[in-house]
Amino acid sequence: MKLRGLSPVWQPLCGECSCSLDSLYGSMPASHEFPRCLWRSLGNMETYADVLLVTANVGSLFDNVGEIQNEWLRELYKTIHSHKPQFIALHFQEVGGKDYMANMGHAENFFWIIESSEEMKDYDRVCIYVDNQFQTEDSFTALGSMYFIHKTLKNIQQYDFNVKDFKAVSGQTKHVGSLDGVSTVEKEKFPKNFWPDFKWSRKGFMRTRWIIHNQGLDLVNVHLFHDASNLIACKSSPSIYSANRKNALRYVINRISDSRYTSLPFFLFGDFNFRLDALSLVQHLSTSADVQTVKKDSSNEVEKIICEEKDNDHQVLLHIEDKLFAYLHQAVFREDNGRALLKYDKEVAVFHDVIREEDIEFPPSYPYSEEYTKPTRYMNTRCPAWCDRILLSHTAQEFIHRGDDGDKSLVYDTLGPNVCMGDHKPVFLFFSLKTNDH
Repeated sequence: MKLRGLSPVWQPLCGECSCSLDSLYGSMPASHEFPRCLWRSLGNMETYADVLLVTANVGSLFDNVGEIQNEWLRELYKTIHSHKPQFIALHFQEVGGKDYMANMGHAENFFWIIESSEEMKDYDRVCIYVDNQFQTEDSFTALGSMYFIHKTLKNIQQYDFNVKDFKAVSGQTKHVGSLDGVSTVEKEKFPKNFWPDFKWSRKGFMRTRWIIHNQGLDLVNVHLFHDASNLIACKSSPSIYSANRKNALRYVINRISDSRYTSLPFFLFGDFNFRLDALSLVQHLSTSADVQTVKKDSSNEVEKIICEEKDNDHQVLLHIEDKLFAYLHQAVFREDNGRALLKYDKEVAVFHDVIREEDIEFPPSYPYSEEYTKPTRYMNTRCPAWCDRILLSHTAQEFIHRGDDGDKSLVYDTLGPNVCMGDHKPVFLFFSLKTNDH
């Protein structure tokens, strides 16, 4: 039996009690006595809160102002209407886009449109955090997080990191700026020494902490480093970029698990920039091809990698440059949701000691064409990859309700699979959070 927001599940408190709820109402011998622990269990109510987590790199929305936004929002609202969550967490990366100095005003308007929309009117409590203070280079992350609480969800609190205590959530709170001094959010930009050989960029994490029906959890917005050069990514396995991301993610996990605060189950969702293992993948894609490396005249540095088919008039199968990854048979990344390529998606595996992920059954989330008429086509700039992910701690996984096969109580998918959403397809996880309503 599952009721929206409140579902009693009758659980005996000891092994001697094998009686089900139905047997309480059946014909029982007058002399039969139920153990006291069964009667106590009648007050042990397990409840569910329906939760929607969304991660979206929205840089394209502001680099192409007005061209994509309306369809993007329509797909978001459609997903919310379909699943009817009681708690929504939206984690955004690259707020303001690449030209954030010019576009940050558009970004603020984007948040306002969502906050004030008719589709969100039944969410009577809203918490918004936008790091838009690009003038403070040492701390600017371009991260934004929005949290919406439905009017049917009564028992919810948010953590104050200064006083180290939870407080009831009421009304609408909006924090826009550097977020320094905002006590309900913890934000960090990764230090420069994480990648001394590369340009320092807007990468970091932002954490909020919640209690939903007595179940505490951390929600962490993450943006990790990208692959600056396809050619460098192909040099080693794992690549130097993968190693940088590994160090940064380990840093985030250590920070949210350290002794400053009590550790809680956590969800990490954002643009992790995870890439397929390029060296192994290129070797696989070019097994039946002639591989040629073209070097610059002035140095011994590789400028291009060109793989030509041995027959078929030596058609170019794969062409790689710093910012070019052109593969002739691009459909392989979409067929069967790219399942054949998941074996090259290795970056999460090294963290399986602390985090898990639901099965991926959607195509790589990046880099989609930004042309309105080509919503399912990938750009030839990078190798398609599952950059945008929702990861969770082992303890968080225990609190996800899993129904029978065919039950739609858990969905891990992309928003707008057939609509232009920018270069990143947003990724969402909908689930019922098991809580205890004591």
